[in-house]
Amino acid sequence: MRPPFLISDEVISALADARPVVALDSTGIAHGLSRPRHHAAALEFERILRDEGVTPATVAVVDGVARIGLDDAGHARIADDTVATASVRDLAMLAATGASAATAVAATAHLAAMAGIRVLAAGGLGGVHRGPAGTLVESPDLGTLARTPITVVSPGIPSIFDLAATLGRLEALSVPVVGYRTRVFPRFWVGDSDSALEWSVDSPEQVVAIMRAHDHLGHEQGIVVVAPVSRDQQSNPADLDLARNTVRVAASIATAWSTREGA
Repeated sequence: MRPPFLISDEVISALADARPVVALDSTGIAHGLSRPRHHAAALEFERILRDEGVTPATVAVVDGVARIGLDDAGHARIADDTVATASVRDLAMLAATGASAATAVAATAHLAAMAGIRVLAAGGLGGVHRGPAGTLVESPDLGTLARTPITVVSPGIPSIFDLAATLGRLEALSVPVVGYRTRVFPRFWVGDSDSALEWSVDSPEQVVAIMRAHDHLGHEQGIVVVAPVSRDQQSNPADLDLARNTVRVAASIATAWSTREGA
């Protein structure tokens, strides 16, 4: 039987030495960015992390095996093959059938936490949107964060989701939401909104202090850190700029976390 998941040697070494690691979802490689730049962009995000002294751990499922840290062949498979995007519920089926898939935030968070990774840079967090006849349809990202000890750095939620309902659901699930140098919940491409945040921080060290206190108080939920794009990026949006900003903020938090852990 194939192992349920494999952690790359690079990620294993970084975790063993208490060096910073940031998980990256693979949805953008397969579906989020236009071809042919999607593959190059994924490699660029990893390069940004390495330039910051952080080990990247891009997550995907290749031939039924969940991989935490992709090699060149793994990147190529997810970028060039036609693959679906998997959430947590799909992981067992992929393992049993030997299929491949990119991982959305929920599956990435679940697998990264299993590997001991505490920070995830997400292209966009799922939320709550209205379904048929006024019913509420909820992204699996929210339920996963309610039971997964990982800090997700995100530029907010896409406009298809109901911002107020999403914040309400995160509150009901006891998932803390913290603004990184902002006091409002950003709307993905737009850094402003009419939804104020109760908590805001100005440094990665403050995020780490929250993470440590969260652990010491026995909480098992994740933490959402929203990092909006700058105003000049809002006026001329580019998906790569959005992702680069998120990756850099995640890198600074992971670095501060590993420094505290090693102290």
